[in-house]
Amino acid sequence: MYADEVLTCTDCGNQFTFTAGEQEFFASKGFANKPNRCPGCRAARRGRQSEPKLSGSREMHVVTCSDCGVRTEVPFMPRGDKPVYCRDCFERVRSAYR
Repeated sequence: MYADEVLTCTDCGNQFTFTAGEQEFFASKGFANKPNRCPGCRAARRGRQSEPKLSGSREMHVVTCSDCGVRTEVPFMPRGDKPVYCRDCFERVRSAYR
């Protein structure tokens, strides 16, 4: 039913074999599309996705705490329709809902 196919990786451009066994596995999982990347590029992509983000890589935004008025930084852009808290006030508000 399945036969080995030679595919071209979209990342590195190398050809790789999509084996009959792999095709059967893909079909059993309900995957309708063939893989776009060779096994090496798939593994490298998974490795990059599982790496923790560097602590300084987020863009921080200076805000004034809605509760105590202290200037602080948050890792998101406030929308303006919800209160924004400093770390201490956030912990206090969060613990009140638990």
